[in-house]
Amino acid sequence: MPEPTLALDAARLLADIRALGAVGADPGGGRTRIALSDADQAGRDLLVRWMRELGLQVHIDRIGNVFGILPGSGGGDARPLMIGSHIDTVRHAGALDGCYGVLAGLAVARAYRSAGRTPRRPIAVAAFTNEEGVRYQPDMMGSLVFAGGLSLDAALATVGTDGTRLGEELARIGYAGDLAPGAIAPHAYLELHIEQGPVLEAEGLQIGVVERLQGISWQRITVHGTANHAGTTPTRLRHDAGYAACAVVAFLREQVASAAPGSTLATTGSLRLAPDLINVIPRQATFTVDLRDPDEARLQAAEQQLADFLVQLAEREGVVIETERLARFAPVVFDAGLADAIEASARRLGCTHRRMTSGAGHDAQMVARIAPAAMIFVPSQGGISHNPREHTDDAQLVLGAQVLLDVVQHHLAAD
Repeated sequence: MPEPTLALDAARLLADIRALGAVGADPGGGRTRIALSDADQAGRDLLVRWMRELGLQVHIDRIGNVFGILPGSGGGDARPLMIGSHIDTVRHAGALDGCYGVLAGLAVARAYRSAGRTPRRPIAVAAFTNEEGVRYQPDMMGSLVFAGGLSLDAALATVGTDGTRLGEELARIGYAGDLAPGAIAPHAYLELHIEQGPVLEAEGLQIGVVERLQGISWQRITVHGTANHAGTTPTRLRHDAGYAACAVVAFLREQVASAAPGSTLATTGSLRLAPDLINVIPRQATFTVDLRDPDEARLQAAEQQLADFLVQLAEREGVVIETERLARFAPVVFDAGLADAIEASARRLGCTHRRMTSGAGHDAQMVARIAPAAMIFVPSQGGISHNPREHTDDAQLVLGAQVLLDVVQHHLAAD
């Protein structure tokens, strides 16, 4: 007798996205669920409740990663096929970034439960801790610890931007689990995500087969100058930390990014001046630099260009410049077999698609250190993300989840 057909409950998936999107809602629109905040706890509680309603085995590891496991039929290698992402957000975020991938994984498990089918190997739905890295750095911390790239002790000791300690906040919200990170070793890992960029929409395509992710280099730079009167200090005698910071920002755009146009990206997303007064030359500037490139050699070249410029600038302006590395991840090439499987599923379902590189970091790049991994993208309207206006049409969200379900079915059948 043939096994019952697996069917995605599209209405429930969309309802779950909206329900989770209401957690941490901001008065002016969007939502804020910073990692290990009260809102993050509420989102986790909701997710765990849904997992238990499906009869999944819920496990929480010591870095707070949440896993809901649908048992398999057993025998042989029982490592799970893992589907995951994250549910923490940036400030004033959209409803889809990360959450879509976790809830689509839940929809896959629901399809098996509704059909009364048991997969040949377990399916684990994962929600990783602190992917965004807003409060605690580095970003993608939960999956990095899970994959062995950062020690648990170092992660738990991390001090946040608000002065809190990560381990203490994890315990406060009730998600300091007892499972060793990495104890649930995946057979393979899939992550469904909105693109967060404009390519698929611009090309009128439905599915992105993500083959690789860009390398990421984060630094915090502090310039120490001399505060002085804005009206009485000649330009040639200034040691202006604010000017030096702006010179770095301009250099990144005009020299570093232009050296490999369309490849190397440079961003300063945070800039603070002290004493921050209109008529005082800044004595200190603290700012961040985010460098990205899919090629490791080009990323290293960009880092070296910046380092050389900082030495020259400090000497020229008579300032002291300090740098602190916040995160450094090499580019990742995903598993070719899984990418081929995603493309095959897209073809079976009649989806227009293309191979592509992700410009954003994702938990998949960390899990790829320990298991075959790949990602599926759906279009982002206007390429907008990390913003309340983040949007993907419901039909596209459902289609992406159907591709994910198809990949899972065929992967497990061929296993």
